[in-house]
Amino acid sequence: MSSPLHIVCPHCVAINRIPAARLTDQPKCGKCRQALFSASPLALTAATFTRHLERNDIPLLVDFWAPWCGPCKMMAPAFEQAAAELEPQVRLAKVDTEAEQPLGARFGIRSIPTLALFRNGKEVARQPGAMGAADIVRWVRSKL
Repeated sequence: MSSPLHIVCPHCVAINRIPAARLTDQPKCGKCRQALFSASPLALTAATFTRHLERNDIPLLVDFWAPWCGPCKMMAPAFEQAAAELEPQVRLAKVDTEAEQPLGARFGIRSIPTLALFRNGKEVARQPGAMGAADIVRWVRSKL
């Protein structure tokens, strides 16, 4: 029997306990009944960021970006592809640093796009600059 993992619902931010062995069984939220994983990044705000950072038992990969940033727009499809490959072992999320300036400041984001990988609520790796999907997946796996 595998120990349960805490997974924050991307829809209602309820905390779910899912046995680790059942993570790939397309689990649904116990509160809102929506899928806990959609194989695509979720948009985080200041209101939802901390809960996902501190309460998920799986690593969190965050793309800090802005709508006016050309390289950010170019990397968006690659980040989406990486989500399809990395979930449910890693939660992928995006933070719009234009709309969520305090979050960018909190993590000292100096250039965008910047990928930051968090585990157990702490940053474990950071990579500035646009990357392709295969590079994102390889980078994340090398850091975990």
